Amino acid sequence: MIEIPSDLNPDLVPLAFLLGNWAGAGVTDFPGAEKANFGQEVSFTHDGRDFIEYRSYTWVLDSEGNKVKPLESESGFWRIDKDRKVEVVMVRDDGVVEVWYGELADKKPQIDLATDAVARTAASGPYTGGKRLYGYVKGDLMWVGEKQTPEVPLRPYMSAQLKKVVTPEEVADMARNLGDLPDDGIAFFK
Repeated sequence: MIEIPSDLNPDLVPLAFLLGNWAGAGVTDFPGAEKANFGQEVSFTHDGRDFIEYRSYTWVLDSEGNKVKPLESESGFWRIDKDRKVEVVMVRDDGVVEVWYGELADKKPQIDLATDAVARTAASGPYTGGKRLYGYVKGDLMWVGEKQTPEVPLRPYMSAQLKKVVTPEEVADMARNLGDLPDDGIAFFK
């Protein structure tokens, strides 16, 4: 279920499906890098202004699902206009800064983005642009990323399926707002 916080800037309501903390796993595969499974934690937060703050941390997983080493970290700011056009400014730990533009699909929680501008530090690897698709599917946040370099044409390189994370504070809030539930719990489903 998508909840819209009462203090969310009204301009951001179409992006409310992104809000919260998410965690899950995915696969990364790109020429010149080792193919791997990865874990990911993502947060989309707001403070009442006209943007959503974004943070993502990924790490390589071994065959048992244990963290092996950090993979990528990125953070940024998401905005949407009245025509459902989305803009994202993002910085990654490898020295890349990107401006992304795209749009929210009509009548479904799906965002298609493409890079408009890329700036790189001398320490970053080769990268010339990318595309991303985010979607809210059956309560999960799913995404796929594509990238290109001077040597490799645009192709998928990462994708993940993320589940909403419930914090202890959210559990306590749910408990305070339960109201009168039946003692046996079974009557709740009748």
